[in-house]
Amino acid sequence: MRPARMTPTRRGRTRLATREPAHLALAPLLAAILLWLPLTQAKAVPAFAVQTGRPCSACHVGGFGPQLTPFGREFKLGGYTMRTNAFNVPVSAMAVISYDHTASNQPPIPDFRANDNLAVDQISLFIAGGAGQHFGGFVQGTYDGIGKAFHWDNLDLRAVTQATIAKAALVLGLSVNNAPTVQDVFNTLPAWGFPYTTSSLNPSPGAAPIIGSFAQNTIGVTAYAWIANEIYAEVGGYRSPSSGFLIRAGIDPTSPGNIAGTAPYGRVAFDKNFGDRNFEVGTFVLSANIYPGHDQTVGLTDHYTDVGADASFQLFAARKNVVTVNARYVNETQNLDYSYAEGLAQNQHVNLHDARMDVSYYWHDRIGFTIQPFDTWGQPDELIYAANRTFKPSSSGVMFQIDGTPWGDAGSSMGPRFNMRLGLQYTAYTSFDGSGTNYDGMGRSAGANNTLRVFAWLAY
Repeated sequence: MRPARMTPTRRGRTRLATREPAHLALAPLLAAILLWLPLTQAKAVPAFAVQTGRPCSACHVGGFGPQLTPFGREFKLGGYTMRTNAFNVPVSAMAVISYDHTASNQPPIPDFRANDNLAVDQISLFIAGGAGQHFGGFVQGTYDGIGKAFHWDNLDLRAVTQATIAKAALVLGLSVNNAPTVQDVFNTLPAWGFPYTTSSLNPSPGAAPIIGSFAQNTIGVTAYAWIANEIYAEVGGYRSPSSGFLIRAGIDPTSPGNIAGTAPYGRVAFDKNFGDRNFEVGTFVLSANIYPGHDQTVGLTDHYTDVGADASFQLFAARKNVVTVNARYVNETQNLDYSYAEGLAQNQHVNLHDARMDVSYYWHDRIGFTIQPFDTWGQPDELIYAANRTFKPSSSGVMFQIDGTPWGDAGSSMGPRFNMRLGLQYTAYTSFDGSGTNYDGMGRSAGANNTLRVFAWLAY
């Protein structure tokens, strides 16, 4: 559940594109893989911890996902295929429950109060595991407890092989997935970046780079290479399923719009272990032509190019004390031919920037503290950002989280599958949608959106 993006849409138009994208020829392949994974004997397992015979802390910092250790990254790059157990039931589940309080009341969501809500944020069901030495992945379906609806969630299906070239180990893989960066192994990019759990009951800024807005409303195929356990290179493309498919999958087909053709994606990263320390530095790019609201009648698109840089550091000290740092910067250029022509944007060319960094410390892989400053800024536009007084996309602040995971090293009386994280988040805004004070023209300050969230995250 990620913050919504403020994207120009055409006023008063409800027409959706009806042409079926060519990539839907992948549908039979996806269906075959989904059926094959759970039915192949001794090949698909619901919990990766059971499959690998290792506790959650082997793959995840703090003993709970999704932040990966170097071992966890190797497992994912290898197509989720490593195993020590022959067979387990190929189904697992997850639930997130939270209590949310904001400094001032929010516009109420149907079936919820304007403040102080206790909610089941989501309940998810997974099919996950490896099939032999070359195939693996996971499929997630989710019930949204806020929107009261089911939808398909994260998807990452892989085919991998290994080789040696000039004495260098080489892993080659293909990923079929439904969100740019969901296949990435570093916790710096939008799909798996901090915060690892949020609630749609919480206020969130309206502007964000578009790369984080394609979750579950695209289908992509990417090819990657993991060279000498140090260099990661990936290239691929994403297309939009038909609006009918997305509606049946429980996804809004109008946001952020329909991709015209294929949106190319590229990623390069260098990762190095130095004993108990791990360093990563990388870059990524996504370029997409969008028909806002699926409107193809005008013959124009809005073009977005996101170019980013990321870096991470991990220190695994004695007695399972772990320090991590993850950082990301994105520069987005927007050529808004459609929105400018339709009177939805004052400027035809706009820039948006986003920078954030999270630093965490986990004591004995059980109790953790994380702090993340974040800042989004860009060019003002009186039409794109008409909802705020300054017409700017600027939002900034800091998030704090403290959490505990008692069974990250296994040991729960409910068995090796059960894990739980209890946490407290606090988000403090210094600016929100353009200003720190009176950003909406009605006297509301950024601090009115400060949010306290207490959550329980259960997995089985």
